[in-house]
Amino acid sequence: MSWAMGDGSTVTCAGPGTPYQGSVGMADSPDGGHRYTQTSINEPGERYPLTATSTWTVTWQVTGGGADSGEFTETRTSTVGVRVGEVQVLT
Repeated sequence: MSWAMGDGSTVTCAGPGTPYQGSVGMADSPDGGHRYTQTSINEPGERYPLTATSTWTVTWQVTGGGADSGEFTETRTSTVGVRVGEVQVLT
């Protein structure tokens, strides 16, 4: 899965990701997280255009006597607006 975060950053995740656990607080995600550093106030509609792209490669074959087989790749993309209303800087 590839994520275009709308702020110029791209994040690629090879697996399903790690579910959020409150006990980790504000720690960075170990496998695919993103932290916005600017609010989305200056973006069209005050939202970052977040685009997710998934690519699947499928290999298939007929069982039970058939000799047919093949492979194809399918790509799906979806975009949603993400509003970032506040960014806090901690030092």
